[in-house]
Amino acid sequence: MAEGIRCMWMRGGTSKGGYFLAGDLPADPATRDVALLSIMGSPDPRQIDGMGGADPLTSKVAVVRKSARDGVDVDYLFLQVFVDRPIVTDAQNCGNILAGVGPFALERGLVAVAGDETPVTIYMENTGQVAVARVATPGGAVSYAGAARIDGVPGGAAAVPIQFKDTAGSSCGALLPTGNAVDMVDGVEVTMIDNGMPCVVMRASDMGIAGNEPPEELEANAGLRGRLEAIRLACGPRMNLGDVAEKSVPKMTMVSAPEAGGAISTRTFIPHRCHKTIGVLGAVSVATACLLPEGPAQALARTGAGRERRLGIEHPTGEMTVVARLDDDGAVQSAAILRTARKLMDGTVFTKG
Repeated sequence: MAEGIRCMWMRGGTSKGGYFLAGDLPADPATRDVALLSIMGSPDPRQIDGMGGADPLTSKVAVVRKSARDGVDVDYLFLQVFVDRPIVTDAQNCGNILAGVGPFALERGLVAVAGDETPVTIYMENTGQVAVARVATPGGAVSYAGAARIDGVPGGAAAVPIQFKDTAGSSCGALLPTGNAVDMVDGVEVTMIDNGMPCVVMRASDMGIAGNEPPEELEANAGLRGRLEAIRLACGPRMNLGDVAEKSVPKMTMVSAPEAGGAISTRTFIPHRCHKTIGVLGAVSVATACLLPEGPAQALARTGAGRERRLGIEHPTGEMTVVARLDDDGAVQSAAILRTARKLMDGTVFTKG
């Protein structure tokens, strides 16, 4: 790879990473992963010899190709590049990096502009589900400028509304993979749920915390980290995920009563670092847990009433609003969320050697 690899670096939501056309990367997954580890500078806690930002949220990759599927514009594969271990995994999706896929596809000419706003239908290869992102394209080109704001990102940008379809059980085979809204694991009541992101939801108080601590304090709590990991490893097989020791799912979300007018307050480990915000699809899964008839989140949440619910999922740096539409039985039928994205760099990245 001495000649380099074409790449666009983008912020998608509250994450950041490299966006590649599938044809620009090695076709063999093992060779591809070696290249991506080198590009990011992993394994190294500082990722000093690569493009990664020394945080799981800034060590991410989108691989995009024009889709051959009916009614779909592009296929999107998300890859999480571990920071301090030589691991690249496709075991999860990422709704934040998803926010940049539509703009990237338009920039690369995979999708034609269709007016002042262009819908881009995206097949998420990790989970086999579909999302529709609406991208601002005034004057026939992608615009990143705008007044939309999301917590965790300074300033404003063009809105990228994303609607998710049929995400229930996308990784685990069922919305509630154990068939229960509440299970007891290691003496703790949990909800194992997958509405786009496999999550284990539990009360913060059951883990010995208030639930409003800063992420740095929680990461420094070795006892908490150890207990969370024990529960995570026990939940993995029960969620049809197998041995999750070297996987980035399930996410571990501790919930408490909302403090800022939202539906629920959260602190999430992803899985070994405490998220500074909350992942998009993680927020959808937690919002869905709030709407179950029972469970740790349901007992603490303020969910309102009606067929359409706006649920503010509070996190360490603000909140993320999930708009959930319910069916006649009160189950979540669809979910939408507002994200933004920004192009940071378009050029060539290089691997070692």
